[in-house]
Amino acid sequence: MANDILVGRQPIYRRNMDVYAYELLFRGRSETEAGVTDGDRATSEVLYNTFVEIGVDEIVGRHRAFVNLTPSFLLGEYPLPTTEGQLVLELLEDTPVTDEIVNAVANLRARGYTIALDDFVYQPHLEPLVRQADIIKIDLMQLGDGELEKHVERLSGNGTRLLAEKVETHQEFHHCRELGFDLFQGFFFCRPEVVRGNHLPTNRVAIAELLSALQDPDVELSTLERLISRDVTLSYRLLRLINSAYFNLRREVDSVGRALMLLGLDAVRNWATLLTLSSVEDKPTELVRTAVIRARLCQNLGATVDPNTSSDLYFTVGLFSTLDALLDQPLEAVLEQLPLSQPVARALLERGGIPGAVLDCVLAYEQGDWAAVENNTCGIAPGSVRDAYLEAVQWADDLMREIVA
Repeated sequence: MANDILVGRQPIYRRNMDVYAYELLFRGRSETEAGVTDGDRATSEVLYNTFVEIGVDEIVGRHRAFVNLTPSFLLGEYPLPTTEGQLVLELLEDTPVTDEIVNAVANLRARGYTIALDDFVYQPHLEPLVRQADIIKIDLMQLGDGELEKHVERLSGNGTRLLAEKVETHQEFHHCRELGFDLFQGFFFCRPEVVRGNHLPTNRVAIAELLSALQDPDVELSTLERLISRDVTLSYRLLRLINSAYFNLRREVDSVGRALMLLGLDAVRNWATLLTLSSVEDKPTELVRTAVIRARLCQNLGATVDPNTSSDLYFTVGLFSTLDALLDQPLEAVLEQLPLSQPVARALLERGGIPGAVLDCVLAYEQGDWAAVENNTCGIAPGSVRDAYLEAVQWADDLMREIVA
């Protein structure tokens, strides 16, 4: 794959916070050529690379994939993948409403493609496209509250699903759900829902205490073994994971002590921490998946730019970058209760040092901020970040199948 083509994904949620689909975020080659903007070429490249070179399963798994399309694709001038049932075709807000376009969209829908209207603001001349749409995406940034309610009232009731995009807070999510939206997209799920001073809610205290003990830099093997073993649920899940096909060990591991001897203190510490975070109730599985992707991607990039530092440090930085959202507290308040090393704490709170720069790059890629990826201060080529990201996504998806089994 060309090194200047970047592909990422952003989750789209159902009302119950299960993942419905992923929107493909991409930067095509044309955007790197000065003075050239060719949407058709960029879309053609991302579709080819996603469905042929990479494979859609590697990026979105069993979920649907939303892809922005230009009129040339709608009119058949460029080929579309044949995975009709998995692909959601997004019509951009500036798509011309002509008889030719409307007929082409109707034909694509008849072939089994799902049709979505992107960044939708109602105007009467858009009615022909509204009648062909399965999903209408409404950007919260473009509409005031009164206009949002009018849009919902106008567009509801005809079988079309409404998708709220750029949902940045849990308050916005709850409001949109009450209005009748069916699908939700934005970074609200990566933010804390409730802030109650600097004290963790009761149901989070035990988790914070366990995390604190696990992250003690002076913990000894025997202490870590006792710590994990006394938590029946954690030790059971840890041994089940280690004995799963994911690790593919030749012999069964029947004790935490045996696991420590085989995998080492740092590895078991990371796995136990991950399983502890995944046990947080009332949080979407995708939040844990995001933490795992960040952890693996930080680890991959850290090994490249800082080979003299343990990759476990980078793994911890990525994993703990979602602690505020998992525990519903400001990150500063959570970290005060954890005996983290200075480089980890500085990376999380200040984006300091090489670990902080790596985390910045990881978050930029996650959000599709391609300019920040291009200009990352780690000196990593964007194509290398992309390759590490795709590996991290596959690694995380494989791991999550074992964790949530």
